[in-house]
Amino acid sequence: MTAILELRNVSKIYKTGFWGHHVTVALDGMSLEIDEARPTITAIVGESGSGKTTLGSLLLGFLPPTSGTAFYRGKDLTKLSRGERKAFRREVQAIFQDPFAAYNPFYTVDHVLTVPISRFKLARSKADARRLMEEALLAVGLRPEEILGRFPHQLSGGQRQRIIVARAMLLKPKVIIADEPVSMVDASLRATILESIYKLHNDLGISVLYITHDLTTAYHIGAQIVVLYRGSVMEAGDTETIVQDPQHPYTRLLIDSVPWPDPDRRWGQSELKPRDGDVPGGDRGCKFAARCPLVMEQCYDAPPPLYQTDGTKRVAACYLWNQAPALGRERLPDFLAQVSSAT
Repeated sequence: MTAILELRNVSKIYKTGFWGHHVTVALDGMSLEIDEARPTITAIVGESGSGKTTLGSLLLGFLPPTSGTAFYRGKDLTKLSRGERKAFRREVQAIFQDPFAAYNPFYTVDHVLTVPISRFKLARSKADARRLMEEALLAVGLRPEEILGRFPHQLSGGQRQRIIVARAMLLKPKVIIADEPVSMVDASLRATILESIYKLHNDLGISVLYITHDLTTAYHIGAQIVVLYRGSVMEAGDTETIVQDPQHPYTRLLIDSVPWPDPDRRWGQSELKPRDGDVPGGDRGCKFAARCPLVMEQCYDAPPPLYQTDGTKRVAACYLWNQAPALGRERLPDFLAQVSSAT
């Protein structure tokens, strides 16, 4: 079956400076599929600059790839007809980091809900539209009588973000791409918003691409996880397996950095510490070689493939596991499909 969304060997390169001499590779040869037949929640994690938001923007059609192709139902995203683009906009919804940016301050928040109802002809009358809006708001824990008719600045960030989740619920999309959806709301509201997103997945069979730098929320919501560093996959597979026993040095360092309420306790148990500075040759091989505390000579020669260190549960792009079966990076979608089937 054709994937609803797909990145096939996609790279995105930004050029800045005079004559574009400064080159930044935001995403490097990424392959990923979201299959309508196997709805799942995939967490994309990594530190700032790892390519997470670029990946989401490519799947949403906001950016053209520098090389490779982004597909919607088997067709190049950049070549969709008007009708196909309208279908794409209904089936693929986004939830962004800053909820206020989705609102026009001159309209009440009703506008965010009435526009998709009108554009996609979801209601036959104003009364029907009102009913749909109220049902969607109640589903995300909001009281319609306290929300409708108010302006964005009169609501909290958590309320505004939940309205965006309600908007997605109205459209019943096939995919939601959520880019840091809880990073700008109070900690007390994060669980509510994540629960709403999970409910969309569980009740309506919607696939979710959850983009975050926060491993704790990724661990709680993601069935599978992809760890990025400088635009390349470091580790990917079953979330529980990877968080409980990370096998790439970068993932281990990420997990070690997660704080507990007890300042003397850490999530991870490793004693790894990243190296400082840059090491010539790192860009020719593993991108993490310059900072890796376990770097070997071969790490500078060529990028490592994805080694299957746990059968069908996880792959790690690290030469430490070069005795395990190896996959080319273009086969990551097939591997994640196996992980999804197993869970």
